[in-house]
Amino acid sequence: MHSFIIKLWLEEAPEDKADSVIWHGHITHVPGGERAYLKDLDSATAFITAYLEAYGVRFSTSGRFARRFRRLLLSARRNLERL
Repeated sequence: MHSFIIKLWLEEAPEDKADSVIWHGHITHVPGGERAYLKDLDSATAFITAYLEAYGVRFSTSGRFARRFRRLLLSARRNLERL
């Protein structure tokens, strides 16, 4: 079984890049305790994908997992902005 804890926070971008967002955080593989620090959402997807592939999960070339995961994280971002 694989469980992951993801902690993310947003950093305000400099004024000259007002439309951009800087993500920071870390992801931990709970059973093994391995941790990676994140500077973008794709890093979290890559971390999880590596574990799932090692477990034998095959991903299609369409990247459906990455798109769904990214959509989930972006939804979380929108919810945080509402607070």
